[in-house]
Amino acid sequence: MPKLDRRDFLKVMGLGAAATAAPFLSKQAFSGPSVPEGFYDLPIKGNVRILHVTDVHGQLKPVYFREPNVNLGVGDAFGRPPHLVGKKLLDAMGLKPSTPESYAYTYLDFDEAALKYGRTGGFAHMKTLLDNLRKQAGGRENTLTLDGGDLWQGSGTSLWTRGVDMVEASNILGLDIMVGHWEFTYKEEEVLSNVALFKGDFIGQNVRVKPDSLFGDEYPALVEKYDGRGLYDEDTGYAFQPYVIKEINGARIAVVGQAFPRTANANPQEFFPDWSFGLREDDMIALVTQIREEEKPDAVVLLSHNGMDVDIKMAERVPGLNAVFGGHTHDGIPEPIKVKNVEGHECWVTNAGSNGKYVGVMDFDIQDGELKGMHYKMLPIISDWLPADKEMEAYINQMRQTKYDENIVESRRSDSFFSKARVGKTFEEILGEKLAIADRLLYRRGNFMGTWDQVLCNALRHEYNADIALSAGVRWGTTTLEGDWITMEDVMTQCSMTYAETYVAEMTGAELLNMLEGVADNLFDPDPYLQSGGDMVRVGGLDYTIDPSKKLGERISNVTLDNGHIIEAGTKYTVAGWATVNRTPDGRLMWDVVRDYILAKKGPDNVLKLPKINLPTLVNVKSNPGIADYRGEWS
Repeated sequence: MPKLDRRDFLKVMGLGAAATAAPFLSKQAFSGPSVPEGFYDLPIKGNVRILHVTDVHGQLKPVYFREPNVNLGVGDAFGRPPHLVGKKLLDAMGLKPSTPESYAYTYLDFDEAALKYGRTGGFAHMKTLLDNLRKQAGGRENTLTLDGGDLWQGSGTSLWTRGVDMVEASNILGLDIMVGHWEFTYKEEEVLSNVALFKGDFIGQNVRVKPDSLFGDEYPALVEKYDGRGLYDEDTGYAFQPYVIKEINGARIAVVGQAFPRTANANPQEFFPDWSFGLREDDMIALVTQIREEEKPDAVVLLSHNGMDVDIKMAERVPGLNAVFGGHTHDGIPEPIKVKNVEGHECWVTNAGSNGKYVGVMDFDIQDGELKGMHYKMLPIISDWLPADKEMEAYINQMRQTKYDENIVESRRSDSFFSKARVGKTFEEILGEKLAIADRLLYRRGNFMGTWDQVLCNALRHEYNADIALSAGVRWGTTTLEGDWITMEDVMTQCSMTYAETYVAEMTGAELLNMLEGVADNLFDPDPYLQSGGDMVRVGGLDYTIDPSKKLGERISNVTLDNGHIIEAGTKYTVAGWATVNRTPDGRLMWDVVRDYILAKKGPDNVLKLPKINLPTLVNVKSNPGIADYRGEWS
């Protein structure tokens, strides 16, 4: 099946006819009925301003997104940001409850606060804020805008355009540099095409061309295929630029890139057969040393998709870094974590949340080649408080009028795995379909089961009449308010990926237990370098007890089915799931499965009711400040 042609897509979009950019807005433009005085006023403190967003996950329009009430820290991370939730997080950051900041950074009173403050994010509103922050820095030439990855995936439109919608929006937004993770779940040639379309720099010191590809018989064809875009340096094997140097207001800033180190473990390698990933800390140390000695920069920063705990450890172990702009774990932390590295120098570690909810702002005061001071503030994007940028709004609206056709590839299969019912409809028409009314707040974020996760698991069990359903503990997926219509767009924010095929299989009780133990170890190993940065696998139709403080093989107990049957090691159970890494299943795509389940199960009043949430029982967590208001049993 042919892929969507980027040139044709952009031609159909008529980008040249998009509205011109709005002029810089006055202070009065930011004075909506609820916006606190000066909320978005941030004059530069110094002479270099770095602006940071991350983990947008394809969300071009404003969304609701509830922050977690469970984010447990273990080992050195116990009680350290980002492993604080609710009131404890507010207290640590010097913020007050029942404020815009409380709404942005915590789950507290989310239902009520969402109705009061409205949606967050949206690229048209982000563009307005970024332009204002650039103006307050004396002009864009005094700023650098960074994206921490997971930008091209997470929505229906990003899937159907293979990320092109996000690349074009990034160019309008003015992104200068980015790194990747879910970006690599498109095919290599699609990634390379998007990198060529992106007007900024796509960097990553830890993405390499595999030796078999670099030195094999197919090497000449490989070079021709990449055309210089995915084979940056033949001697070192770098697939992309490892770092860039930017001249900002007379200062030299080095930005080093770090893609998600475990991409090849967490995502199907068939999408990137020629590339390898890894933490590569020793290479990072050597590279930063080389940059310091040869480039003589005024500051060195890391643009990372490691996850915040890994970033903190790396900042401690890699000398020469002044700041880390992190991503992957979706942590909205309003203040930087200040760590001392092995040489005793301070490095600031930040993370700018997800879904376009925030812009992180770091100002450097550089004088005579010396970094004299650093200032940081993170600003929540309350959509109703920021007028939409006209050019970005026109682009998004026009893009969503694109018609779905048979050339759109929805999965990694090639045997007509697209829905004929969608052909001829616009993206807007498809995504705007109303399915049912939510009987409660539907959310995903947190170490354990979320209500949206339960919908997904219930859909899988319904599709296959399975005993148990498994759904990955990913952190992307927006929130639907109680009483709101669940739309197809909501479903796509939970399911949009290039390997969303579903499956059904048999697993023994022993295999189920080993699976739960393995995922728990990825989450709760005390060493951040051994963690995956995600959350616990979501399990429908099954209850269990977990003790995060235990070691591998001892965390999981009391595993029972919903009917009370105790899981037995030698008994086989029917298990449904989706998004497998190692093979391509034969089942229907997840969003079709979820859509049909919602339509089948909604009541005559159009309400979708969830009879049960499979929350595990937690033990030895009572003293952990990373949990509050947990609706299941905990001690």
